[in-house]
Amino acid sequence: MRVAVHDYGGHPFTVDLSRELARSGNQVLYVFFQGFPGPKGDVASDLLDPSGFSVVAVELNGDFRRENLLRRRLLNSRYGRKAAAAILAFHPDVVLSANTPPEAQQHIMRAARRSGAHFVFWLQDIYSAAIETYLGSRWFGLGRLISLYYRRTERRQLQESSSVVVISEDFLNVLRDMRVDLADTHVVENWGAIANIPVLPKDNAWSREHSFADKFVFLYSGTLGLKHDPLLLLKLAEAIPADGSAKLVVVADGTGADQLKRAAKSAANENLLILPLQPLSLFPSVLASADVVIALLEKDAGRFSVPSKVLSYLCAGRPILLSAPSDNLAAKTVLSAGAGIVVRPGDTDRFLEAAQQLRRTATLREQLGISGRRYANSKFDVSVISRRFEEIFKNTQKE
Repeated sequence: MRVAVHDYGGHPFTVDLSRELARSGNQVLYVFFQGFPGPKGDVASDLLDPSGFSVVAVELNGDFRRENLLRRRLLNSRYGRKAAAAILAFHPDVVLSANTPPEAQQHIMRAARRSGAHFVFWLQDIYSAAIETYLGSRWFGLGRLISLYYRRTERRQLQESSSVVVISEDFLNVLRDMRVDLADTHVVENWGAIANIPVLPKDNAWSREHSFADKFVFLYSGTLGLKHDPLLLLKLAEAIPADGSAKLVVVADGTGADQLKRAAKSAANENLLILPLQPLSLFPSVLASADVVIALLEKDAGRFSVPSKVLSYLCAGRPILLSAPSDNLAAKTVLSAGAGIVVRPGDTDRFLEAAQQLRRTATLREQLGISGRRYANSKFDVSVISRRFEEIFKNTQKE
């Protein structure tokens, strides 16, 4: 089978799936947006890569994250045309596309139709819901009209897809409201690239380089954007005693990271260290340097956004402190795995209290970390997940 896997963000787990599909004998093309900010999977060629695996990194000029909405629409359309051209040249049987803005998705769907390929919409987030949350009340009603446009566009694309893969059962009610055929909808929860994240010691070359191998470290790693509250991290840094025994380390990119840098500069807080995203080869050491790992998700992000960093945290075997709505899948996963403490968004006092509880109790941290890694071992077998996707592709082709 010739499978084109497209992930706008280039996330580690989608690269993981693509390589495994190729190991199973499929010809796989992986396409992603090189210039989109955020952590990327291992897209570099390797001598151990299966022969049927290839990568296309689509590039555009400019600092994408600083563009306004109109400019982003134009850039996403340009990106979609370039990604579609790569997919069309590959002549796929199936196109699986994830994390893609509607302007780009439209071009990729057209490429699938022109190739005679089945299009599988891998729904990671409700794009139109995010637009409504952040624009719905702005610009004297224009934001509402924009969000309605995106909802109609997203609904049409879902309805026209050969199949839909969602990452949580919570999406199913939304798809019913959009009149999407649930007979062609499949639930496959996301996973962490566990083979690439071994459990390493806290005292490692990376933590020694940054002089906190002997300190207690709270760590946030990943994108820090509109769905997150960066000022909560600043409050945690301010609550850490100024005796040099502990530190909050933020390894991040995004608008929230920029906001945190400005706020931290004003506060002149020595307990806070902000670093850019690190190379993928250092990622396991970055996570291992932590005594507690942190993830954030705002209330308005609702049930439909699952921070992938939480899945990496589980692989690393570190206790998780998560600020997120209780009905979010990440919160449910952390609790069911017994891997951390979940606090509702906006409850700053409880968040700081939980942070101190974790700092004081080594046995609790050890227990939560072990439970998280055990959960990852049992759930993140990419060979099993790959077979599930192959079944979906084969059933789609029979229709």
